[in-house]
Amino acid sequence: MIAAIGLFNIIGSLSVGWLQNLFPKRYILSVIYFTRALSIVAFISFPITTFSAIAFGAISGLTWLSTVPPTSALVALMFGTRWFATLYGFAFVSHQVGGFLGVWLGGIVFEQFGSYTPIWWLSVLFGVLSALINLPIVEKPVVRPVAQPA
Repeated sequence: MIAAIGLFNIIGSLSVGWLQNLFPKRYILSVIYFTRALSIVAFISFPITTFSAIAFGAISGLTWLSTVPPTSALVALMFGTRWFATLYGFAFVSHQVGGFLGVWLGGIVFEQFGSYTPIWWLSVLFGVLSALINLPIVEKPVVRPVAQPA
């Protein structure tokens, strides 16, 4: 499963990098997040087999780092490249904090309920919300007021 994630990470990132030249980045991001949510629903709804685990790993790989090209392109487009590293750094750090909180919350939920099922469903909810949140993104530079001489 780990090998499938790694291999499909490469395929997903390169494919999305190419696709973002053809389609709006907000739609690509929405499809990625919605696909993640659907893959989790499928994974937890059916019996776990070798095939289902590898298939889930492949879909996870396709959708894992494939968000990087459209996200970085949107940051550069909307805010320019002057502060790109800082702005993208904030996005990256917030994802790391979210990942930590997800794992930590998963442990707490497992201790309370003896199952990870509630966390899986919370992941589905966050995937759907992420898909919806990306839809209204306006793909153009943010208007900045220009200082006028006194």
